[in-house]
Amino acid sequence: MELCSPCVFGSLQKTSICYLSFPDSYSGGLGDTQFSFRLRQAGGQRTTHYEDDGEYNREAPLTLQRESAHYFGYVYFRQVKDSSMKRGYFQKSLVLVSRLPYVNLFQSLLQLIAPEYFDKLEPCLEAVCNEIDQWPPPVPGQTLNLPVMGVVIQVRIPSRVDKPGSSPVKQFNQENLLPAPLVLPSIHELDLFRCFQPVLIHVQMLWELMLLGEPIVVMAPSPTVSSEMVLALTSCLAPLRYCCDYRPYFTIHDSEFKEYTTRTQAPPNIVVGVTNPFFIKTLQHWPHILRVGELKMSGDLPKQVKVKKLTKLKTLDTKPGIYTSYKTFLHKDKALIKRLLKGIQRKRPSEVQSALLRRHLLELTQSFIIPLEHYIASLMPLQRAITPWKNPPQIRPFRQDDFMKTLEHAGPQLTCVLKGDWLGLYRRFFRSPNFDGWYRQRHKEMTQKLEALHLEAICEANIVAWMKDKSEVEIVDLVLKLREKLVRARCQHLPVKEETLRRVGLYIETIIDSLPEDLQAVLHHH
Repeated sequence: MELCSPCVFGSLQKTSICYLSFPDSYSGGLGDTQFSFRLRQAGGQRTTHYEDDGEYNREAPLTLQRESAHYFGYVYFRQVKDSSMKRGYFQKSLVLVSRLPYVNLFQSLLQLIAPEYFDKLEPCLEAVCNEIDQWPPPVPGQTLNLPVMGVVIQVRIPSRVDKPGSSPVKQFNQENLLPAPLVLPSIHELDLFRCFQPVLIHVQMLWELMLLGEPIVVMAPSPTVSSEMVLALTSCLAPLRYCCDYRPYFTIHDSEFKEYTTRTQAPPNIVVGVTNPFFIKTLQHWPHILRVGELKMSGDLPKQVKVKKLTKLKTLDTKPGIYTSYKTFLHKDKALIKRLLKGIQRKRPSEVQSALLRRHLLELTQSFIIPLEHYIASLMPLQRAITPWKNPPQIRPFRQDDFMKTLEHAGPQLTCVLKGDWLGLYRRFFRSPNFDGWYRQRHKEMTQKLEALHLEAICEANIVAWMKDKSEVEIVDLVLKLREKLVRARCQHLPVKEETLRRVGLYIETIIDSLPEDLQAVLHHH
């Protein structure tokens, strides 16, 4: 590693980044390539440029939250013939490491910086780092103008309140910017149609495998194809968060290599992208292997890979295909394939085809999730059961059998034309990390909502009347409990109006003022 700015990595992590920044197998291709990786953070390390991850993560879509346990690496790799070099080639990578999954923004940024850096080296990078240091923090819902190397990149940061599937809000403030900004239509969305083109007729199967958190290996000819396919797969569940691990590009030098290739235990719930043919042998025991060739856009439907038995997986000369014994729960959506085919025949732009594919996957995920959302909402206690002087009631437990009974009248068939074994798909989903992640997130949000409603109920109550027949011990206990609630509401950013918190603070003062002076002094000091 020639240069690291700012240097926040230990030696092991630096070594991992170095290995992940170069193609893992022989690549005869000359020129520039871009790809990305995801790296587990070393234990005990916790640094962030912007202190409050919490505020950003509360407002950002779940799929775009800043990660605390992983880094994303965005790579710009150059390989050109150079007789002055010992090996006859100039080979160098510029890598941008971030906790944010902004693949489009960071790859566009590298397209501006890397060619200049390869020519002018260190001084150029220093100037760029100084410019990036001045950028404002990302705020969901805002459009940012980000100056770098004489160009202004303009991009909108998506927000949790955006309507799923809506196109990015029109950019503004362009008339005041000279030169005209480089406008990115999305900070993170890939060209799904291009990524999925060899597997379009199997999108349904891949969506199910991702939903169920199944272990998948993507074997590709290059880190670019590998990383794009893995990121496309993880994005196809939006707005549901993919809660398993994923590695867009993985090498034999990775510290987790032994963990993933061992045959003494079942493969972990992870999607891993590889390029080294060595993995065909070491990952043969994985249940689902997607082998793809180079992605080439042409005017016709690209050759579609076939689903093949895992026993057909030969070493080295393995043909493209999905090697699995998985049987889908849902039937194929032939209408989608027809629409995409028609688009190819009419030479519809790739971004339009991608939007069509993304809309289909979004509607599929929403049809699956809406019955779960309706059922979990029914577990919330009624508002009238929340009284000011008792702890808020508990959220009722999620009972899978009770949920299954609701599907007859309020299942996915109401919003989705696809036929198949929806019940079987839900049963498998309940055993996946994605269900666990979804349930924990919703339970946390509902618990916070209950806390907020309880605080509001306290504000509406007549506190003076309640205090009349209470002992000093009970009143002091109330003060301590209200203080604790106030601290929790501010620390956890509960969905409570500031006015409500102010009134609870005044209540605490009113209660303390009613107590004897010696107790007042103790409580004020406390």
